Amino acid sequence: MTSSTKDERWGAPLWGALSVLCAVVFLDALDVSMVGVALPSIQADLGMSTAALQWVVSGYVLGYGGLLLLGGRTADLLGRRRVFLIALAVFAVASLLGGLMSDGALLIAARFVKGMSAAFTAPAALSIITTTFAEGPARNRALSIFTACGASGFSLGLVLSGVLTELGWRWTFLMPVPVAIIALIAGARLLPRSDERGEGGHDILGAITITAAMLLLVFTVVQAPDVGIVRTALSAVVVAALFGLFVWLERRVKHPLVRLGILRSAPLVRANVGLVILFGSYVGFQFVAMQYFQNLLGWSALQTALAFLPAGLLVAVSSTKMGDLADRFGTGRLIVLGSIALLAGYAMFLRVDEHPSLAGMVLPGMVLLGIAFGLSFPSLNIQATNGVSDDEQGLASGLLNTSGQVGGAVVLAIVTAVLTSGSASDPIGAFRAAIVVSALFALVGLVVAASGLRFRSRTATAAEPERVLETV
Repeated sequence: MTSSTKDERWGAPLWGALSVLCAVVFLDALDVSMVGVALPSIQADLGMSTAALQWVVSGYVLGYGGLLLLGGRTADLLGRRRVFLIALAVFAVASLLGGLMSDGALLIAARFVKGMSAAFTAPAALSIITTTFAEGPARNRALSIFTACGASGFSLGLVLSGVLTELGWRWTFLMPVPVAIIALIAGARLLPRSDERGEGGHDILGAITITAAMLLLVFTVVQAPDVGIVRTALSAVVVAALFGLFVWLERRVKHPLVRLGILRSAPLVRANVGLVILFGSYVGFQFVAMQYFQNLLGWSALQTALAFLPAGLLVAVSSTKMGDLADRFGTGRLIVLGSIALLAGYAMFLRVDEHPSLAGMVLPGMVLLGIAFGLSFPSLNIQATNGVSDDEQGLASGLLNTSGQVGGAVVLAIVTAVLTSGSASDPIGAFRAAIVVSALFALVGLVVAASGLRFRSRTATAAEPERVLETV
């Protein structure tokens, strides 16, 4: 598939391809939000502990984060369309199996398989967009629409999950199946066949090494609260050795899985760190909030979903405008503003108690989180892929998605450990301490985002005296 021209008028083929890709990101977000709201019901029905319940989320993240780099490079080499469609079919089957499981371990296994399939659909979809639409306004507009559809799926998933969970949590797993089948049929018809095999060989040893390293990293972090310091330290040593071996291999093979030179791009590195913070802190916060609203306050699944709805709606409405804002102000400034809103949103929820104020805590906190995602998420996607050649867009997309998923696993594991350690004696204190974890990560994200801005000399140009900040 070739890049679009600078003509802003998109024809039917471009809109058709973008619609399919948007449908899949809509589906991914729909699935994530529906499962999140259903967690307390799953816990009650299957008799899972809080630590085991974490694996319903972490199992997905384990498969997703562990295979994303392989998924992105596979899309570059074997054809983005081919990889996208095969992985989408696996996603549909895994969704169906998840809805039929009556055992917690089997449910987690189905979630793991679904995460593995998403590890191939996500970078393939994003790299199809970034190789189809020319860098600049066209690509920024397409990515804004793409992220808006994800936000819309998340928002709709919250409402649907509230309704479906009242009928039975299994419906939250089965609901994505027909959507995936429709997207699969449409993708086979609408995605052009011109996007086929790329040039280069297959770095089999590199793929095996980095996949093993990522899987063990996520598994080590998630298991740390249960296995103790010694086993965690030993696992960490093995993880470090695998990463070291991977770097050694990539510097010597002819066609590396990851060209290490891509990491010399400071904006790309900041975008990846930014998504670690943004997605990781929010996954941890959402897990805590679901437990707080439903288990402590006794809210229904629908009430909980409606509490999260303002954030999703704000992202859905604002994301379509982010392309224009990025063109005008630069991604760096938008990410800084989003980081400030993220930190402020978590700070609002530090006032949790047994009688929370909807107007004084819940609503303003969710609005701030919606603003944070609306500003940051599209900007991070744009920043991570700008300046990257077409043959490495899958790699850049895989790196970005890997960052988000690994961040989700790491922060969720820390948050869960904090929550479970004090929930019996002081549940309010435990909830507050767990939210502090997300807030601290958000503070780090703000520092990283701010490092992407530098002051220009006020005398550098007389034509732009007020533009003293320059995005790096």
